[in-house]
Amino acid sequence: MREELGTPQRSDAQRNRERILEVALAELTLAADVPLSTIARKAGVGQGTFYRNFPNREALLLEIYRHEMQQVADAAAPLLETSAPDRALRQWMDRLAQFARAKVGLAGALRQAAGASGTPAKPGHDAVTEAVALLLRANDEAGTIRPGVTPDDFFLAIAGLWQIEPHGDWQGRAGRLLDLVMDGLRAGAPGR
Repeated sequence: MREELGTPQRSDAQRNRERILEVALAELTLAADVPLSTIARKAGVGQGTFYRNFPNREALLLEIYRHEMQQVADAAAPLLETSAPDRALRQWMDRLAQFARAKVGLAGALRQAAGASGTPAKPGHDAVTEAVALLLRANDEAGTIRPGVTPDDFFLAIAGLWQIEPHGDWQGRAGRLLDLVMDGLRAGAPGR
């Protein structure tokens, strides 16, 4: 509630919140029905601290989803500062793939929360769409991808990420898929 009033959280409260999110992502990816008390215990916080941050399972799940999406979005600009545009895009695609894998793991928990309280409202994808637009624009300007690729085109091209079974050779399959997409984006690039 403090953030809604414009008052920043104390640093220890922020660390507690981040630790809860980290533990919850790992635990809920493994088992959708993990008790919230287990997450609190493994995060090293009391029940009161846990419920002050996340009053119910749905609030926790939506915040994990929002937090992970924002992490993916926030990775784009720093990658462009340290790498060539095409390398930055490919590295960002790997980060997006990790989010896709976590989302698949969380799907069971999201479905359970939806069953308990109707359909939870997922946060919008605007930040991730803006991040890919930034990366595509940088590549377009550098001539490293075919001209005119839109964020919608990009997301259609990588849609297979969400179809990969999260067990087995997930990493290898995702890497091959993203390499194929990158090769397709480079085909017809004016700078090649």
